[in-house]
Amino acid sequence: MARSSLFGLLFFSASASAHCTRELLIEATDKYVAAQTSGAFGDIVELAASNVTYTENEVPKAISEGVLTESIKIDHNRSIFDTVQCATFTEIIAATNPHQYVIGTRMLFNSEHKISLMESIVTDDGDWAFNATGYLYWNSLENWDPIPEDKRDTYEVIQVSGNAYFERFQNESVVVPFGVPCSRLEGGASTAPLNMTGDSCTLAGLPSTLVVTNRRFVVDEVMGVVDIYLGFPGLDRSQGQTPMPDSHMFRIEEGKIRYIHTVSSCVEAGCGFNGTIPTSRVRRIRQ
Repeated sequence: MARSSLFGLLFFSASASAHCTRELLIEATDKYVAAQTSGAFGDIVELAASNVTYTENEVPKAISEGVLTESIKIDHNRSIFDTVQCATFTEIIAATNPHQYVIGTRMLFNSEHKISLMESIVTDDGDWAFNATGYLYWNSLENWDPIPEDKRDTYEVIQVSGNAYFERFQNESVVVPFGVPCSRLEGGASTAPLNMTGDSCTLAGLPSTLVVTNRRFVVDEVMGVVDIYLGFPGLDRSQGQTPMPDSHMFRIEEGKIRYIHTVSSCVEAGCGFNGTIPTSRVRRIRQ
């Protein structure tokens, strides 16, 4: 992370941590998941500041115009809680819903405990490697239980471990702390079959000349997880090098990456790969 960004995080943290509790954040994410289940977007409007910024796939819109208006059958949800930044991240898998989704949502809270920023990456057929059924299956084989207190990494170690992954994208000399085993789940496709008991994260390969922009972090020491929101250049080939909305969630155990979950949105169905990324319908561009 750049020095200026780190300074900004520390400055924000000093004010945020004074009022933010894990219990507050858990209650907020519980209400978010319940609202998405019922389509009761008004419940989220009540939690939000009057000047809240809400985006879906980095497109600003009103909460009343987004996916929260839909009642979605949620098969799995997982949230992490950052009391330093007063922020949350929630992963939602809807594999048995009539319209399948995998959604990642990041929320920031102000000093009045209101949502000041809510960013959702809403993926469905046509997005990067999308397969909600596969996402649900591979997730079910993983262990994301809270880390025992005596084995927890620090906030800094968790953040740096995840961030090293993207630093490696532009510098091959960066050592990414992949654990053994390690697996990456992208849209529903897992690297685990490459090496079920070893490091399939390295086997799957990484870019070496790609600059990943606009990284935003949510860190949870209890869960050993950092989620990074970012712009991923070149993800949708139909858009050239325009960064696409992306979330990478890392499970860190004793300083090593154990699991990676990604949620990545494209503009065009199949992300411009001419059918090599499966899609079952014409992509709806979310406005």
